[in-house]
Amino acid sequence: MLTLDRVIEPEHAAPTLAHTRPATCLQSYQSALEQVGIGSGWHVLDAGCGSGDFLPWLAELVGPEGRVSAVDRIARNTAIAEERMRQYDPGRAVDVRHANVLDLPHHDGAFDAVWCADVLQHLDDGMLERALRELRRVVRPGGLVAVQVPDVTALAVRPGDPFLLTDFFRAAAPSCPYARQLLRSRELHRWLREAGLASVRQHTTVIEHIAPLEPETLRFWTRICALVARQARGMGSGWDHRMVPFADAGAEDHPLRSRHGYVSEGTTVTVGTVPGPSES
Repeated sequence: MLTLDRVIEPEHAAPTLAHTRPATCLQSYQSALEQVGIGSGWHVLDAGCGSGDFLPWLAELVGPEGRVSAVDRIARNTAIAEERMRQYDPGRAVDVRHANVLDLPHHDGAFDAVWCADVLQHLDDGMLERALRELRRVVRPGGLVAVQVPDVTALAVRPGDPFLLTDFFRAAAPSCPYARQLLRSRELHRWLREAGLASVRQHTTVIEHIAPLEPETLRFWTRICALVARQARGMGSGWDHRMVPFADAGAEDHPLRSRHGYVSEGTTVTVGTVPGPSES
């Protein structure tokens, strides 16, 4: 059985790979967060904060009168996140706790908004329902629940077969739960509505990297391609042959090192409002 969680390795399972997230993507991630609608003076929870990439941006959005809290299920991540915030703003107190998004240690309606990034794709359907109920529970009526996940339907590499990664995820999905979960991004609007959230909106951003790729981006995506190639070996149907050009991350003739090298990736942000008592 495929273990696709080792292809695009979850931040919570492999922090060392997550920390190599290309800086060339950061502007797009920050822009996605800014579109959520988080206001000055709000109290915001980063649910599944990882190493704290988004915490400084959240602190900027809520301003000096606002508050930022965070949780992550990996203790090492919470320690890194706390240190990141100490370096960013030594005078700001940030409540970072070791906890799971399935069972948040906060009172009902404790926050004005929740931001949950790169987490939900790691949850099966039942866990996703539970997590969204928890996110809704800890946000006040009128507050926002915002979730972000990668959109692998936008994932492509060139030069090469234009359907390579699309076909890979399609082939992997029947036997690999994580592949199916990665393909759920465009349906998150439905999941948020079914969790009882109102005024749900969704936006997917495609991020493109065109040769010559930045060194950090090149290292990241050649490694991802090599991991995909490793997984594809067990799938049959000629996958070994199709993935050969991408199998060696360090190869000088790797397609992404060519003058036509190209990668596209996607990120989907879905936002819903917690209804008031009369709207429930």
